Amino acid sequence: MIDNKKPLAVVAVSGGMDSCVTAALAKENYTLAFAHFNYGQKTEKRELKAFNDIADFYNVSHRLIFDFTHFSKIGGSSLTDNNIEIARADLSSKEIPNSYVPFRNANILSACVSWAEVIDAKAIFIGAVYEDASGYPDCRPQFYEAYQRMVDLGTKPETEIKIITPIINLSKAEIVRKGTELNAPLHLTWSCYKSEEEACGECDSCAFRLRGFQQAEIEDMIKYSVKPNYF
Repeated sequence: MIDNKKPLAVVAVSGGMDSCVTAALAKENYTLAFAHFNYGQKTEKRELKAFNDIADFYNVSHRLIFDFTHFSKIGGSSLTDNNIEIARADLSSKEIPNSYVPFRNANILSACVSWAEVIDAKAIFIGAVYEDASGYPDCRPQFYEAYQRMVDLGTKPETEIKIITPIINLSKAEIVRKGTELNAPLHLTWSCYKSEEEACGECDSCAFRLRGFQQAEIEDMIKYSVKPNYF
C-alpha cells in the first residue's frame, strides 16, 4: 500500500551508491516508488539484486522494473557490448569513457515520466552527479534543466512533475558522508561495471566510489578484488 500522507515520487534506483543516497533524501519528503532499468549491462543481475535489497530496506512496495533491450541492440558502450572491453579507470581523463551508454539517462527519465504521470507522482528523483559530467554528458545540470522543460511541454496540462537531482553538485566524498548521515544502506549497493561477484576496484565506477570513501575517511563495506588508493 502507498502512504498517501506524503506526495508520491518516482526514484530511479540503479542499485548504486548515488541512487541509494538519492532515495534516502527523497524519503524525507515523499512516499517512494522505485524504478529500475535492465538494459543488458554486464552486471545486470547484481544491480537488480541491489535494487531489491535497497527497496526492501526502505519497505518500498511500489516498484517497477523496465527492460530496455534496445541498448544491447544499439551497442556502442562497454557496458552493453561484449566486444568492447571495460577500460581501467583514469580519473584525470576529460574524455567520454567507453562505458558511456548513449543517451541512457534521457531514456530512463522518459520511462519515469510516463509512470509518474499515470500514478500521479509529483517528482522524479535521479542520482546524477556533476562530478561525472566530464565523462558523461547526460549528468550535467543543463541537461536536466532542458529535460524539465520538455516534461512541462509534453505532459497533460494538469500534470506537474518536478525532476529533482539532489546530489548533482556533491562530490563522491560528500555523497558518502551524506549517505552515512542518513543511515542509507551503502553496504547493499553495487557500483562495479565489470563483476557481479566482487567489485573489480578498477573500472570508472569503482574508482570514483573508492576515492569518495577514501576522501571521506569511511570504510566501504562491499568486497573488492583489488582496492587501490585513489586519494
